[in-house]
Amino acid sequence: MYTAHPDRYAEMPYRRTGRSGLKLPALSLGLWHNFGPDRPVETQRAILRRAFDLGVTHFDLANNYGPPPGSAESALGEALKADFAPYRDELVISTKAGYLMWPGPYGEWGSRKSLLSSLGQSLSRMGLEYVDVFYSHRPDPKTPLEETMSALHTAVQQGKALYVGVSNYSPEQTREAARILAELGTPLLIHQPRYSMLDRRPETGGLLDALDELEVGSIAYSPLEQGLLTGRYLNGIPEDSRAASDSPFLNSDAVTEELVGKLRGLNEIAGSRGQSLAQLALAWVLRQGRVTSALVGASSPRQLEDSVAAIGNLDFDAAELARIDKIVQG
Repeated sequence: MYTAHPDRYAEMPYRRTGRSGLKLPALSLGLWHNFGPDRPVETQRAILRRAFDLGVTHFDLANNYGPPPGSAESALGEALKADFAPYRDELVISTKAGYLMWPGPYGEWGSRKSLLSSLGQSLSRMGLEYVDVFYSHRPDPKTPLEETMSALHTAVQQGKALYVGVSNYSPEQTREAARILAELGTPLLIHQPRYSMLDRRPETGGLLDALDELEVGSIAYSPLEQGLLTGRYLNGIPEDSRAASDSPFLNSDAVTEELVGKLRGLNEIAGSRGQSLAQLALAWVLRQGRVTSALVGASSPRQLEDSVAAIGNLDFDAAELARIDKIVQG
């Protein structure tokens, strides 16, 4: 029987999410591509246990995470039952709906039918009565935003979610979503954008400014840019890497000589700070406190430990930030 480490809250910083009362760990665990039937169950459970022992109290999912779709939620459900039943109230568990999950017209996007059906399935897979955060995973161009936000509000009213969020919404869509939800009486808690040293659209496109204005939290996904910012590509493309497999999320064409040169420059800065490249990338996303939490994946407890060690140095001086900008922007 798993017993959580007694000092699990000693080191991890927790940040208030927007103007809400909810605090998230600076690093959260994403159960995207490492939790499914093709991964050993004991490895999955070991990652979750180690995360919680390190103060990572937030597990982030979506209905279609796996592969196959749904398997990550099922895997978490088994782990919750086996290891975390006594600790449910110490955990923040989030899930999403919006990308393709099942065949037919209701298996994706943002209709009331799709979102609430998906949430019911997610709760069943995880063996939960509620999730802490339920997200609209992407905006639906053909469904009124009022309907999508009303579905999120209903999830809260039904006691199936404590908070709601959006992901992949533009600044304008986020403002409108927040307005609608405020009128309904369910505040927008959080936005989940893609954000990293190599992908700065939340900064340049005004999303972070909008979230500051709205007092809405943020949790960055892909802060390691699909593994590019982990140091694996400093000498090209390893045979067992994601890029070598021509994944739809990262292919070999993306790993250019120019990019490798940038990664090496960033790695030098990381070394001068006593960090790995991955730790530098996570610290950069978390700098200044504008981002509530950064999502990390892990294929082993050791990889997770390396990521969590980033919290040891989240401060940057102006010269370091200028060097990073110069390298990334060329």
